[in-house]
Amino acid sequence: MTPDWTDDQPIYRQLKDKVVTAIMEGALKEGEALPSVRNVAVDLQINPITASKAYQELVMDGLVEKRRGLGMFVVEGARSKLMEVERDKFLNEEWPRVLETIRRLGFNADELLKSGLSH
Repeated sequence: MTPDWTDDQPIYRQLKDKVVTAIMEGALKEGEALPSVRNVAVDLQINPITASKAYQELVMDGLVEKRRGLGMFVVEGARSKLMEVERDKFLNEEWPRVLETIRRLGFNADELLKSGLSH
């Protein structure tokens, strides 16, 4: 993970999003340990409390579990849970906007498929 923070969200939220992305992309696998709060804080140059808050939100979301004395681990089923949530979010929030833009611009399915295949 890289320390490329933006000003539009709190850092703990951005860190949480980075971990979620790593799980979805398979960089963090189910059953795998997350880097320690201390290591994350040092590597990303953030306050350990900030890293801890991000990890705690992941626990509350049911994506990560704390194993006493061992650290934080990605739970079984985390990736499929995230995929389901993200797909639902896309279909219900993003796709309607994309579809409206497609209609407004007068595209048809063939044009879109050809365009997508040429990129």
